[in-house]
Amino acid sequence: MQEKHLFEYAVIRIVPRVEREEFLNAGVIVYCAAQRFLQIQFKLDKERLGIFAAELDILQLEKRLQAFEKICAGAKDGGPIATLSLPSRFRWLTATRSTVVQISSVHPGMCGAASDTLNRLFLQLVN
Repeated sequence: MQEKHLFEYAVIRIVPRVEREEFLNAGVIVYCAAQRFLQIQFKLDKERLGIFAAELDILQLEKRLQAFEKICAGAKDGGPIATLSLPSRFRWLTATRSTVVQISSVHPGMCGAASDTLNRLFLQLVN
């Protein structure tokens, strides 16, 4: 039987009009300290976003989400946040913000392989 590890995740949301509190789920971020795992998976459904909020700049949204990806990976071009420790990067990425790209509350769970959990959550919550 595979050992279970504590993980945390949050849903990445696109909130075109913050004052209306309407959103579309665009991705998931998963952190598992025991597996030294921090990854994001996202997809922008351009057709749905176009209907939901035609004024959104999809290219800008993609750039913001790609920046999240770089921070998760600790990429050199990810800026100063990407140089922080894994837990600090996760906390920064999941901090409350009132922009078009927002993050849900952080939720805990137990997992075997964090990458499998990321894929499962993405399929359940985004796709």
